[in-house]
Amino acid sequence: MIVLAIDTALDYCAAAVLDASARTMIAHETLEMKRGHAEALMPLIARVMNASGQRYLDLDRVAVTTGPGSFTGLRVGISAARGIGLAADKPVIGLTTLSAYVAPLVAEQGEQPIIAAIDARHDHVYFQVVAGNGSALMRPAVVPIEDTFTASRFGALRMVGNAARILADRWPRNVPAPSLVDPKPGPDIAWVAWIGAATEPDASPPKPFYLRLPDAKPKAGFSMPDARS
Repeated sequence: MIVLAIDTALDYCAAAVLDASARTMIAHETLEMKRGHAEALMPLIARVMNASGQRYLDLDRVAVTTGPGSFTGLRVGISAARGIGLAADKPVIGLTTLSAYVAPLVAEQGEQPIIAAIDARHDHVYFQVVAGNGSALMRPAVVPIEDTFTASRFGALRMVGNAARILADRWPRNVPAPSLVDPKPGPDIAWVAWIGAATEPDASPPKPFYLRLPDAKPKAGFSMPDARS
């Protein structure tokens, strides 16, 4: 199975081509950036596809992160994935940024739970808590940072995400301290590809995964399409 993976949800613009059957990452590239995804993504995908030696018609599926994350970045990545899938007649799988963050830690098969945290600004975070085997302990939500402290009831947590350091610095002193803090700016594109290879297309459509409405408001008289459709 050949998978093209795309991630533009946060501060990465990344793409990879995975041969899941051979368990080989054929090509990948990640650019760290806070903005400019729209201009960078398609040339980046072209470079990765050229390096992989694969044609778009050789792909078996396309995987893309669907959020939480930057509203603009998400639209860029999802639009590109849908366009490639439509042109090549291949299924497109959407997966959350939170699931991509926790995947490498779940793969370690450790016993300690994992909290994935993404900066939602205004002293809030997007977060999710899973057990060491990946089963859900707390569902994805956007909450004030203080509300994440309830996850301490699960014991010493491993923290990952671009808000992991923020949480760790404010974690209560009277509860178990985090055993790991990994504040990477975005998920590993290789794991986006692996999750895409393992996910049933019908179960994970490539739709934006929004936990709150955008901060920007449309001008009066302007009708904005439903972002959730």
